[in-house]
Amino acid sequence: MIWTGFLLGILGSFHCVGMCGAIALSLPVGKGSGWSFVAGRFLYNLGRMVTYSLLGAVAGLLGKSLQLAGLQQTLSILSGVLILLLVVVPATASAKFRKATGLEAVLTQVKKTMGLFFQKKGVWALGGVGLLNGLLPCGFVYFALAGAVSMPTVPQAMLYMLLFGAGTFPLMFLLSLSGKYLQLGVRRFFTRAIPYAATCLAILFILRGLNLGIPYVSPATDTTHMAHSAMSSCH
Repeated sequence: MIWTGFLLGILGSFHCVGMCGAIALSLPVGKGSGWSFVAGRFLYNLGRMVTYSLLGAVAGLLGKSLQLAGLQQTLSILSGVLILLLVVVPATASAKFRKATGLEAVLTQVKKTMGLFFQKKGVWALGGVGLLNGLLPCGFVYFALAGAVSMPTVPQAMLYMLLFGAGTFPLMFLLSLSGKYLQLGVRRFFTRAIPYAATCLAILFILRGLNLGIPYVSPATDTTHMAHSAMSSCH
């Protein structure tokens, strides 16, 4: 299931064009040219991947704590349900949640810090912009984190999110170099496809948690043995 992170990233990159494309297109050129221009855009996208990996570590630690309680199969089902909820819950509800929990204030500070990095206009400063960009609210990042939570180990959760970032890398890197948006019709097509793709991903996680004995999709696992192994690794 770890490969779904990369596939989700590829699909999510078209969503990123609409959501984060303005940031990629407004990256300062700086005084340099040629390699420094390309390096700055590369570091920007690499910064996003690093942040996604760190978020994966947090998701992995959360998932690990639940696995120690022998809830791995249940966790996979809950991850699928969470993805489905993210599909149907309107964006306004997400904004209200961030405001109620104080996350909106944190995001405001993140945006202000990004502005400071923009003013520096250095190659390495663009890496900082990318690191902070990875913290901005994005539905596809939420989808990916829901999948990362169900990974068996923290390193695998980090790899899942790294693969997600790698999937978004090619299109976002080309966008930051070209300075042009994709055609509106193409963006609309992938925007409409997002709920269907996310639903398919959710179904995969739910099937995996149901322990149906279907190879690769829902393999049979001994949850008792897994819980005991997880506990043993802590001693």
